Amino acid sequence: MQPSLFISHGSPMLALTETPAHEFLRELGQALAPEAVVVVSAHWTTDRLAISTSARPETIHDFGGFPQELFEIQYPAPGEPELAMRLARALNAVPTERGLDHGAWVPLSLMFPNAEVPVVSLSLPLTWSNQALMELGEKLAALRDENVLVIGSGSLTHNLGELQAPDAAMPAWVGEFADWVHARLLENDRAALLDWQTAPQARRNHPTPEHFQPLLVALGAGGRAERRHHSVEHGVLAMDVYAFA
Repeated sequence: MQPSLFISHGSPMLALTETPAHEFLRELGQALAPEAVVVVSAHWTTDRLAISTSARPETIHDFGGFPQELFEIQYPAPGEPELAMRLARALNAVPTERGLDHGAWVPLSLMFPNAEVPVVSLSLPLTWSNQALMELGEKLAALRDENVLVIGSGSLTHNLGELQAPDAAMPAWVGEFADWVHARLLENDRAALLDWQTAPQARRNHPTPEHFQPLLVALGAGGRAERRHHSVEHGVLAMDVYAFA
């Protein structure tokens, strides 16, 4: 059985820069052998739940201001239209053709660099409550028995307006929120996590919610949390990875 994962993808430069998070994701992929991946990324937001049925999803470079080398990366992982259509029916999701945004392909390109594992993208519905997002994860949980890896890709902390130097130390206000989330996850306190916006420094760490919400999907799809990785980039990007087994 596969776990579900919450992955903090940070900056798109994660694909090229040999940071601790970069190295960890390379090692993590070597320990997993899924038949397919279903990923919910912070960078595909919709009003209604949607799912990509693309057989050959394109690599979307949905960012600007980075080196040309990053824009030249292609991640040609196949899609899995049959799985996507089955999920569309089960979840009442809108089938659509869509590629892989950087919240999906950047971590996957490190985990499965040969691009051999099929990937299905599921959108993040902005109008849904925290409870509904966790329930979405619960509906995806059965996929783990089919050797399908469920991933929520976001960032444990994500305030781009306060980015610091790449190797800057974590400010206290970032650590306060990250520590709160870590403690609630270890306690399996789902009620508190559903009300995460009231956590210490929540608004400062997440001026908008979309980078935290994939954690709720991953949590719903799995069981007890285990923090598999912790590091910090640019001071304010906690690159934590959690497995829910």
